[in-house]
Amino acid sequence: MKFLIDFISAILYFVCIFTKIKNMLYSIYAESTPNPEVMKFVANRPLTANSIEVTSEDEAKDHLIIIELFKFTYIKKIYINNNFISITKNSEEKWENIVMHIRNFITDILNNNKNFISKNNDVVQHKNLKNNNSFSNSEKEIEKILNEYIRPAVEGDGGEIALKSVEGNIVTVIMKGACSGCPSASITLKNGVEHLLQTKINKDIKVVAEEI
Repeated sequence: MKFLIDFISAILYFVCIFTKIKNMLYSIYAESTPNPEVMKFVANRPLTANSIEVTSEDEAKDHLIIIELFKFTYIKKIYINNNFISITKNSEEKWENIVMHIRNFITDILNNNKNFISKNNDVVQHKNLKNNNSFSNSEKEIEKILNEYIRPAVEGDGGEIALKSVEGNIVTVIMKGACSGCPSASITLKNGVEHLLQTKINKDIKVVAEEI
């Protein structure tokens, strides 16, 4: 009997914790990235399971938060992944004049709209990217290396490097978020991605990048 009581108590405890997390308000803080035109806005809770990147309100579909953010004319691109939003502004605006307003705006939307991101967020995926299930064996090997060694650091800087294709020794990737247009992106590709793939797979591999 004591075992049963302890078991039920444990279940109730975890249900209580889960409910608290589910009902927890979002808080947001801003974090600079290596790209001077991109600011990363980090939430204390997950926002999406799949990355989303759009360059205009027309591409936003049913994503309320993206539609609302594009009402600010200085915003050029929005990238959402995991628990953060990377926003690319135009070069005329200065972050010190807009960052607090954007942070408060995002916080307000997240806490007052249950469906701030559409559940059907596959509609905003890059049209040239393959589904992981259709990768060849060589692409799967490269994807595994990117997931293990590259993506955690890149996401930490507010961006993403997505595998597009492998043709012979040429590996083509898509630069997203803060990686797109970043002054240090070429260094990341050559000294990071390309060198790693040459070391682990084939010394003749070359990595080329495309941007959305």
